[in-house]
Amino acid sequence: MSVQESTFHGFANPVDPTPAELRAWAFQPDSVPLASMPPDWDLLVSGDRLVLTLFDLAMDPTCPARRFALHCLYIYAADGIRTKFRAHPKRRFRKLVEQAERDGDELMRIWAHNGRVLLARPDLFVYRDWCEGGLVRENRRLG
Repeated sequence: MSVQESTFHGFANPVDPTPAELRAWAFQPDSVPLASMPPDWDLLVSGDRLVLTLFDLAMDPTCPARRFALHCLYIYAADGIRTKFRAHPKRRFRKLVEQAERDGDELMRIWAHNGRVLLARPDLFVYRDWCEGGLVRENRRLG
């Protein structure tokens, strides 16, 4: 039985979910609505520990929580770039961008493009776009 077919019963610790819990939730997001999660849960899960899981979820067009995962990738990118990669390793960010460019669909290629633009022009950071989901909702490329 795959994770997607099993029933998700919640997080042992929603502030620090495991990759397996996050993946299981992402395929049954109505089992634990986002509104019931701790405040700023998106910010809490957008770190190094879960970024590969979030990336896999965002790359999967069948994932019901794909847009949430993509939103978290925008947070991850902005956090790394704005802190001059003290928050997250630049190498990991670059590898994710390259993989999204190579293997991703249009949504992921837009994320990769926007990440590269912000890397070159950190002054283009707008909190609403990167951390409140603006770029995910609008699905737009930065110029």
